[in-house]
Amino acid sequence: MKKNAKMEAGSSSQFPDKPERVKGASISSRLGSMFPKIEPFVPRIDHNPNDLRSWAKRTGFVSDYSGETRASASASASDRNDSAGFDLERGFDHRNGGSSPKIEIDPVLGRTKPNQGIEIEPLVKNENQRRRKRDKPVLGDKEDERKVGLNGVNGNVNGVNGNEVPLVTPSAAEAKKEEEVAEREAKIEVYPELEEEAYGGGWRLPSEMKCGLRENPGFVPLMYYGLQHYLSLAGSLIFIPLIIVPAMGGTDKDTANVISTVLLVSGITTILHSYFGTRLPLVQGSSFVFLAPALVIINAKEYRNLTEHKFRHIMRELQGAIIVGSIFQSILGFSGLMSLFLRLINPVVVAPTIAAVGLAFFSYGFPQAGSCVEISIPHIVLLLIFALYLRGISIFGHRVFRIYAVPLSAMIIWTYAFFLTAGGAYNYKGCSPDIPSSNVLIDACKKHAYTMKHCRTDVSNAWRTAEWVRVPYPLQWGIPIFHLRTSMIMIIVSLVASVESVGTYHSASLQINSKPPTPGIVSRGIALEGLCSILAGLWGTGTGSTTLTENVYTIDMTKVANRRAVEVGAGFLILFSFVGKVGALLASIPLAMAASILCFMWALIVALGLSTLQYGQTTSFRNIAIVGISLFLGLSIPAYFQQYQPESSLILPSYFVPYAAASNGPAHTGSQTLDFAINALMSLNMVVTFLVAFVLDNTVPGSRQERGVYIWSRPEEVASDPYFLSDYALPKRVAKWFRWAKCLGV
Repeated sequence: MKKNAKMEAGSSSQFPDKPERVKGASISSRLGSMFPKIEPFVPRIDHNPNDLRSWAKRTGFVSDYSGETRASASASASDRNDSAGFDLERGFDHRNGGSSPKIEIDPVLGRTKPNQGIEIEPLVKNENQRRRKRDKPVLGDKEDERKVGLNGVNGNVNGVNGNEVPLVTPSAAEAKKEEEVAEREAKIEVYPELEEEAYGGGWRLPSEMKCGLRENPGFVPLMYYGLQHYLSLAGSLIFIPLIIVPAMGGTDKDTANVISTVLLVSGITTILHSYFGTRLPLVQGSSFVFLAPALVIINAKEYRNLTEHKFRHIMRELQGAIIVGSIFQSILGFSGLMSLFLRLINPVVVAPTIAAVGLAFFSYGFPQAGSCVEISIPHIVLLLIFALYLRGISIFGHRVFRIYAVPLSAMIIWTYAFFLTAGGAYNYKGCSPDIPSSNVLIDACKKHAYTMKHCRTDVSNAWRTAEWVRVPYPLQWGIPIFHLRTSMIMIIVSLVASVESVGTYHSASLQINSKPPTPGIVSRGIALEGLCSILAGLWGTGTGSTTLTENVYTIDMTKVANRRAVEVGAGFLILFSFVGKVGALLASIPLAMAASILCFMWALIVALGLSTLQYGQTTSFRNIAIVGISLFLGLSIPAYFQQYQPESSLILPSYFVPYAAASNGPAHTGSQTLDFAINALMSLNMVVTFLVAFVLDNTVPGSRQERGVYIWSRPEEVASDPYFLSDYALPKRVAKWFRWAKCLGV
């Protein structure tokens, strides 16, 4: 009524005749009935920003609408307000009755800078979209809105003679076309991790995936996608045994057997995680997180002079430590403590921790690869060409070079190394090409023995000694040995591995266009990773099993995030593990080639870790300082502990010296067990980096947006959203046995 009264007053000032006022009133009332009835918005002081957006979507609220029709004030109101007294740059206009706090936009990131405790992410990412949204009328019928007259009423009154003009109704085709154009222009990009409907209403962004999480493209495509997934992860799955087994004094046959064991355990644990863990398509395997602590234990003082059964003894020691650390990880998950711990884990903690995992091996990478530069340098260059320069080239619709950069370059360089060996490039006068290690005894061949061992393709005798069929079995190396000092190391390392997995869960869930899991589901995944690491300890892989960070890179490359494909690929891994010659073939890779691939993989881990910072404000001095200090101290403090090597420097190779600090470090508490554990932990880059980042991020003041706090889904969404239920819920037959475990998101 108030609106109609003002319209009458406006028409009476221009048309003094009474009949015209009556006619104007009837037109106004008739047109007013055509608009959708919009309930008024009353701002609240304690409102939730997500409620504000959902109310706007539910009621049709738009930025240009005002409760009164005032032609004189419409232009200024439109410039001053973006949505009913709310401006993303100026905040709420208190002069219009709003009492909510002011919200500012960061000019660099396009994110909000919170004020007075309210934190809202901006809906519009750039100024052009904001201006287009402000100028675009989207209330009610767009065709009627476009024809607004002088007095704020649709153009049915002629401003000159006051004659009534009939409404012009466009054709259905034109109306539909203009509506589609308007929808495209009004499309606004949002941050999916903070949009309420993206979390709670079953709404999903358009996916770029070739094969989604729950799709079933058929068995043949699943076989292809599964093999593709694991081939792209080959560098992470098979190269850890090539490092640790020779360091433990194992033979080439032992290396082949450990590789087969790693393939079997990786296949089993991946299937278990796919069914009972987070249910995301993430491959489980021997993680580089456990490599550095394994090298610390391997290079302990008491194991350096072992000659008989050295490999089996050290492997049993590693098995016991891994089992104890994995039990702690399982308790952390099953008890629900991980859900509480998640509140303290944010991207500013995860990013430097994962980056430190890759940086920890800088003393091993190229020093090993440099032993045969004629193989390693071409290999690194070829990897970079395939992964970076040729990443956009598509062959039959597949980006072969980007997806298969590691296996394709390995085959090419291996063939090249074979021709070098067959052509006599490493044949030296008086030196036997069959057993280069025996040449150490010959003075004329001492200087060539190292090159022959790292460059020749016929050095390994794994192919000749391995069986065609061999099934890895638990306790194949003997009964595990349990010591408190090594168990303490693996307990802390399992905590770091859990932090790494948290970052992978969050990144992968957003990549596959699903909602982030609930804290209970994350706890369930961590608990199952602990059980999987127990299996790795029982079978004897030398390292624990965890979610590989490289999964994020693989999903991004292949555009395949299918649960069934990962399970099919895991089945192939189990079959390959039974063929002993497969492990023998992989164990025959020249050491210089393996080191070249590891240089690329470790650099990739550093990049993936730092990419986690995208969820926070990367230009924030607080975040930059924390990450920089954490990484620097994470490299510098271990260097201090690693310099205490008066005895080991003459016994160990130079690339293993940094991992021998546990026996000779500066910590002296009076307890040899505690001294060993402290010196070992403080010599691990990732442990020191995690501790520094964890303390700083949780003590230095900063807003949630600035810190990039992980936003996990709410538990009540499991029952309300069928998509969410299908993505993360346990199989029905399993879930009914765990209904009591609410802390696990069941």
